[in-house]
Amino acid sequence: MARRRVGLLGGSFNPAHGGHRRISLFARDALGLDEVWWLVSPGNPLKPKKGMASLFARMKAAQKRARRAPIVVTAIEREFGSPYTVDTLRSLARRYADTEFVWLMGSDNLLQFHRWKDWRCIARTMPIAVIARPGYDAQAVASPAMAWLGRFRVPLAGFRKRGEWSAPSLVILRFDPDPRSATAIRRGDPDWAERYATGTVRDQLTHRRIDPDGDRPA
Repeated sequence: MARRRVGLLGGSFNPAHGGHRRISLFARDALGLDEVWWLVSPGNPLKPKKGMASLFARMKAAQKRARRAPIVVTAIEREFGSPYTVDTLRSLARRYADTEFVWLMGSDNLLQFHRWKDWRCIARTMPIAVIARPGYDAQAVASPAMAWLGRFRVPLAGFRKRGEWSAPSLVILRFDPDPRSATAIRRGDPDWAERYATGTVRDQLTHRRIDPDGDRPA
């Protein structure tokens, strides 16, 4: 029986928007994935805490945006006790050993990927698919991380046809650019999180309840 194939899209999702959904569905179709998991980060070490909405609000908004799509919204990272992607991906690979994962990231993240903790270990843990983002592609290709990752690049057709995925490997996905961004949304609607401050939210992967007042599991 073929193993389930899942794309992992991490980020603050502050807030999730149509661009996240569109990228996820595009990657699912392009890579032949069963579903995509949105890893809503409790805290990103490379991003300032100021202006960051509560995990509850970000989870609730993300679930609304992902409704009726093969997207699972989860804050499982907080269970692993580390804010770093490398630790999250290793833990996921161990916990879901029957699943093949691919890490999805935009070319803007590839530009700073060499600043991530143990970024080469991330590449060795699972394949990486980089999705084009307007204004970042040329710089991403010239980035320090790409200088190392480029040797592991495989064509999309070859990646899809592999019987079993291996790492490190890199595939570049290109599609019509989506200009939407969480930064622009916050600028135009600074009080967006207040609309998601009440009610109930359950993690769609672990089924744990998220408290409205913070990041504590319930």
